[in-house]
Amino acid sequence: MSETNLEALFIRNLKDMFFVEREILKALPTMARAAESEELRHAFEAHRGETEDQVRRLERIFEIMGQKPEAVSCDGILGILKEGQAMLEELKGSSALEAALIANAQAVEHYEIARYGALSAWARQLDLTEVADLIEESLEEEADTDDILSEMAEAAIGSDEV
Repeated sequence: MSETNLEALFIRNLKDMFFVEREILKALPTMARAAESEELRHAFEAHRGETEDQVRRLERIFEIMGQKPEAVSCDGILGILKEGQAMLEELKGSSALEAALIANAQAVEHYEIARYGALSAWARQLDLTEVADLIEESLEEEADTDDILSEMAEAAIGSDEV
């Protein structure tokens, strides 16, 4: 792939992630309100702050790239969020709600990890060191959140909360 095509792919996926992060910002308050445990509610609230930082990082990356921050609709994240909303409605009041919220949040995290991982690699290939560093900050936050959610899932199973 030529550098020009890779750069176009990079920018297209950057726009995708800008959309993704903004959609997640809209979904996190609903997820926090639905959480039954204080720990999960706090995790969603903390991740909202991280997500706001990630949006600012993406805006900075657009600036570095000489691009206007622009979002391109992402069917992938919309599907994951729609599925989460359906589970929330279906399991409201159920002992499985907390597990469903964690599973859906992890699906979101895994999507972001995959996208940020690719963007980081492409930024390095394009010799965009500052951009790659900014992306890797977000990638690390997403991986940390995924680890926290995994620990919560294991703790919930071990305590019969699910």
